[in-house]
Order: sequence, then structure tokens, then C-alpha cells
Amino acid sequence: MGNKNSCCAHSSPPPGRKDVPHYEEYLPKEQESVGNLQHISEREPEDWDADPSLHPKAGTIFMERSKVSLENGLVRKRSQNHLVDVRPLKKSSSCSTIYLDDSTVSQPNLKNTVKCVALAIYYHIKNRTSHRQLDIFDEKLHPLTRDGVADDYDKHNPEHRQIYKFVRTLFNAAQLTAECAIIALVYLERLLTYAEVDITPANWKRIVLGAILLASKVWDDQAVWNVDYCQILKDITVEDMNELERQFLEMLQFNINVPSSVYAKYYFDLRTLAEANDLSFPGEPLSKDRAQKLEAMSRVCEDKVTEQALRNGYKKWSSMDNVSTGGPRRSVAILS
Repeated sequence: MGNKNSCCAHSSPPPGRKDVPHYEEYLPKEQESVGNLQHISEREPEDWDADPSLHPKAGTIFMERSKVSLENGLVRKRSQNHLVDVRPLKKSSSCSTIYLDDSTVSQPNLKNTVKCVALAIYYHIKNRTSHRQLDIFDEKLHPLTRDGVADDYDKHNPEHRQIYKFVRTLFNAAQLTAECAIIALVYLERLLTYAEVDITPANWKRIVLGAILLASKVWDDQAVWNVDYCQILKDITVEDMNELERQFLEMLQFNINVPSSVYAKYYFDLRTLAEANDLSFPGEPLSKDRAQKLEAMSRVCEDKVTEQALRNGYKKWSSMDNVSTGGPRRSVAILS
């Protein structure tokens, strides 16, 4: 890609958003690009700060669309286990048992994260603002099963449970991680921002499939091959998977970078969405193995702080009250 004589120099899509690890650095006006290679600042559009998949402060699209339903009192249909409008009892820790939220930004809970991503996709479809389509994503033109689709396949919005079942099947069969689900949602919203397409009842499965396919290859060290998805979706061909991946990448303008700040924003927005829809993250009892891992992580962090303090001139016997990365502590917590 870096060679100016590459075949991609003329066949690639119009320049758009790219990876910007330090977006405050720009090319001086008096300097010009060499050959066909643009400087990173030239490939960055003026409205990039409005793109939620790139800018950490831009609001996610699924949160905006979910607010429309919440403001109108329209929420997803609940299962039979949630027909009674009563919040489930919250488990409280005791002397014998400690309950922890097992989902963190660095290690999200797989089941809960997939549920939240499916809910975000549900609101994307339900509150879409238009019906723009592209043939590559149309399920009637490119069916995922030999049975095809019904005549009114593009008329009825899928329910949350239907979306969750489809995504869960892919993740369980391909053994994907929870982080992949978040990255896939970022790519989905980037597709909606870059390409002239909307996620609708007619194309949501193939758009989600393309996002998951790409996210698994970018995130996981041992990515699932396209032929492996053909074993999960028995009636799809490798050629169709390859074409779906190629066009998805072109519509993203080959921008597959996801900054850590953007990833964190999507994670916490998904948790906010779950709370607004009573999709709780149940606490898990703290096991002995989990407690040992937490203790080891705490010890590593403490060692790093101590090492930094010694570098800054603190004596090894100095009080830890004055040892912190931000300077002396203003107050000391007393635990009884």
C-alpha cells in the first residue's frame, strides 16, 4: 500500500478517514504530498469529529436512535420472564459470598455484550431514517440459506431475540470473543456513516455478518477463515463471503483502525443502553481462582507504582501515603 506504483493508487476509493493516532499533528501548508501518497491530515475530512467510530467524543448512533424509542415509551418486547414490571432482586455481598460484575472494559462478559450489541442493532433497524440499499447486502439477492426468504422479508423489523440468536450462533460456533462484538458494532456504524446504506429488515443479517467477519480478523490473533463461516452457514459459498468482505472493506475505505478511546466509549454506551432497557449485568460470586487473579493483578499494579516512586527519588522505606503517580495524596482512606 505504501508503494506509489501500487495498483491501489488509482483503483482505491476516494480518500477518506484514516488512522489518526495523533490527530493534532498536521502537515504545514507550505508542504505538499509526494506523488500519489497523501499526508494523513489530507485524508482526514473536516467533519471527522462528528463520526462516532473515529472520534471519542462523538455520540454513538445507536444511543441516539434508542433515545427515540425511550422518549416515546416504545421499548423492545420483553420475554415471558420479564412480563411482570418489577426489577429483579439485586444480589448483595455478605461475609461468606462476594458478588462481582464480571464484565469490564478490558474483559467484557461475552453473553451480556452480545445481548447489548444485538439490542443496539435492533434500535438501528427500528429507528432508521431512510431505506437505502445495496445489492451486496440484500438477502434476497444473496440468500444465506437455500430456502431463500419470504416475499415480505423487507417489511417486518426483526425482534431483539431474533437478532441475538443470529449473532450468538456466529459467536458460539466461531468461538469469538466479546471484544469482537464491540469492534463489529464500531464497523457497522462506520459503514452507515461512510456508505450510502441503511440497515433494514432486508439486509441486516449480511451487514452484521460482514462486520463480524472483519472484526474477527482484525481483533483475534487466530482469525476465523471465510471457509469456516461456510461451515456455520451451510448454504453460503466462499466466493460470496470473499465478495462480501471485499466490498465491506471498500465501503469502509479500508479504515479498520479502532482507537482505544472509541472502543471504551462504545463499551460504556452499551452498558448505558442495557441499563435503560432493564438488561442487567448479573453479578457473579467471587471464586477462589478469580480472587487469586485479582490479587495478582493488584500486586503487579502496586509494583509498578513502587518502581515509579523509586525512580522519582523516594526511599524504599518512605510512607506509601506519599507515593502515587499524581503526587502526594490529599486524603487517606481508613478501612475498618
